[in-house]
Amino acid sequence: MVAVGLWGAQLGPPAIWALPVMFPLVMAFGGLLGVLGVNLPGVEIGIAASAIALGLTVTLAVRPPLWVAGMLVGLFAISHGYAHGAELPESANALAFAMGFVVATGSLHVTGIIIGLIDRWPWGMRPLRIGGAAIAACGLYFLVPHLAGTYSNPI
Repeated sequence: MVAVGLWGAQLGPPAIWALPVMFPLVMAFGGLLGVLGVNLPGVEIGIAASAIALGLTVTLAVRPPLWVAGMLVGLFAISHGYAHGAELPESANALAFAMGFVVATGSLHVTGIIIGLIDRWPWGMRPLRIGGAAIAACGLYFLVPHLAGTYSNPI
């Protein structure tokens, strides 16, 4: 979530606001798919891949057209939303639960934007790229057990 804000800040207007607004909207759709029980295989892999891909976009300062960045962010948002929707507790109000994960996601995006604004100064590029690499490394850490077949869901 933070990587979306970092990348948006790195890309500048209009991506600085378009990507962090689009992600929660598409994520809500993914959440609906999860609540409805639609089968969406590979969700955990999609979430790990999102950290790897978005971390690398920040690390490498990738600057695609806005529509390409939007498609990438939207694709990953479906996986994130689906995971939230599929984990909806039986006793929870679905609308309140969805509002909570959308607001929390937006807060993480804003945090990423604020941190990402250091890219405006020459000294800020290096720590921003290191942060992107750290996010990608975390994604890889979560992806490897899935690929090795050693992942067990504690839930």
